[in-house]
Amino acid sequence: MKDQTVIITGSSDGIGAVAARVLKGRGANVVIVGRSPEKTKRVAEALKVPYYVTDFAKLDEVRQLASDIKRAYPRIDVLINNAGGIFGDRELTVDGFEKTLQVNYLAPYLLTNLLMDTLIKSKAKVLNTSSIANKVFSDLDINDLNMANNYTMHKAYGNSKLENILFTKELNIRYGSAGLAAVCFHPGNIATNFASSSKGFIKFLYHGPFKKLFGLITPEKGADNMIWLATSEPGKDWTPGEYYIKHKIGKAIDKAYDTELARKLWNQSATMVGI
Repeated sequence: MKDQTVIITGSSDGIGAVAARVLKGRGANVVIVGRSPEKTKRVAEALKVPYYVTDFAKLDEVRQLASDIKRAYPRIDVLINNAGGIFGDRELTVDGFEKTLQVNYLAPYLLTNLLMDTLIKSKAKVLNTSSIANKVFSDLDINDLNMANNYTMHKAYGNSKLENILFTKELNIRYGSAGLAAVCFHPGNIATNFASSSKGFIKFLYHGPFKKLFGLITPEKGADNMIWLATSEPGKDWTPGEYYIKHKIGKAIDKAYDTELARKLWNQSATMVGI
């Protein structure tokens, strides 16, 4: 990892912050991206690395982030799309999209595409944080990505994690031959500030007094898959386009292997974000 440039979104807390610390320790030029100005600055200053504050619920900020990164870093060796969350009631962003869809999927889709020239030139790895929620909660309707009908926060989150997998697979189809290596992974169920904006059982699970009983793991353990994928060799240690759990190819929901669905999602997403 020595002298490689690694961009990590969602790295002001949790597994992103852990990965940033570990990768910096291995010689990488880490760049922190977070939503909270205070937390992002604190993590970046502790590691003595550059940082950007970006709210993924505002696509103009994502566009500005991409512009700033391209200007500052002519080479990007690893892009880790890790920012995300689970939210409560259905809410539309300033861009008019359901918040979970935008923060967890559309924003990283846009960021990756805006950085594409640099990523291809660098033969970069693109790591997308997914979740087993794709299998547990998702019920994706390609004709209702904004979930105007039948919204629940669990389904919205599961859909976004399935979209991360479909995006990874289509990214590999479109750009794998150009040298880009895309992969996604489930980090585990982690005891962090994740789900702090949610409600009900999910919030109780992640923030209640019995979270250890539910098998939640530490951010240090949760970052393991991310660190392994970032530091190992695609094509040798892992297969581009796949979904990983604990260093092995995992089984996602059946829709994750629908190539036509992946293509339709990509094209709809391009129209939605204006690229």
